[in-house]
Amino acid sequence: MISLEVEVPIACFRVSRAREYAETYPVPPPATVYGMLLSMVGELDRYQHCGVKLAIALLSEPEKSTVIRTFRRFKNKEIFHPTNARPDYQELLSDIRFVVWVASGTDAAQPRLSERLRDAIANPETVNRFGGLSLGESRDLINAINLLPENYHGESLQWLVQQEDGLLTLPSWVDHVGSQGTRWARFQLLSPSDVSEPPENAWIEIQSSC
Repeated sequence: MISLEVEVPIACFRVSRAREYAETYPVPPPATVYGMLLSMVGELDRYQHCGVKLAIALLSEPEKSTVIRTFRRFKNKEIFHPTNARPDYQELLSDIRFVVWVASGTDAAQPRLSERLRDAIANPETVNRFGGLSLGESRDLINAINLLPENYHGESLQWLVQQEDGLLTLPSWVDHVGSQGTRWARFQLLSPSDVSEPPENAWIEIQSSC
């Protein structure tokens, strides 16, 4: 198992069903975090580490703001046609700090994702990847990722846990061609506590729809 502290200055985790008003989830969804971890090790095949388990906890409550920006939607086959661009409101989160625990689970790849992440931090020059490391949209660049010690006892943590009656419905796997294969789970953000090990219901296994 490996635990990473992630710091992102600004980002939007767009609510899947949001349209004209681009709302954001208050916490990065497991699917988004998994994608970020794959990008960190330079893995292009998102099926490569299916079975890995993630646990997420916020270190602080991000500030929310609303901006107006240009969104592009496919209305005309000419990509630069003016009808393909229009201004809309978007919610943003600022000062996002969280910890993600990565456990092997049923990840059968060799080496496993947790091992590749540890190696990427120790030997970044060996990772073959492109572009800036982001969380969500490509413009939402990550400021820092730090490896935490095994016996981490730091700030109070706000755990993201699975609950049948949870108020947050988040994707753990996204079907990018339509939405039929997207996997969902219901979550709740617990009150900040000094519990430094992931509770059992904080773990979620990343599985594709196949």
